[in-house]
Amino acid sequence: MADLNALAEQLSGLTVLEAAQLVKVLEEKWGVSAAAPVAMAALPVAGGAAAAAAAPVEEKTEFTVVLKSVGDKKIDVIKVIRQLTNLGLKEAKDMAETANAKVLESVSKEAAEDAKKKLTEVGATVDLT
Repeated sequence: MADLNALAEQLSGLTVLEAAQLVKVLEEKWGVSAAAPVAMAALPVAGGAAAAAAAPVEEKTEFTVVLKSVGDKKIDVIKVIRQLTNLGLKEAKDMAETANAKVLESVSKEAAEDAKKKLTEVGATVDLT
């Protein structure tokens, strides 16, 4: 059996180009296909490429509250829409009757979750995007 520590040490010394070539060789030898980002993240390489691949994804800061369906309590949903948006009665009613209406756009996570909670409490179906 191969010395795994020595093998790991050799792989650590590969450049990014050499690691990419190794992936191609192993794909051909074993008859498999590896996604390049997964293979590169799995192999420690010099130059910070592994650190860049493992960088955290930026968290979304702005949300849109989308009304999917009104449910059985249309009047209550219209009241909540008016409360959240300061729209008039006709505009809020039109929004409630529109499929996939955007109740709020570009709001914070807290505001979006609060709006979703209020709308779902009165029977509406809501998505946050």
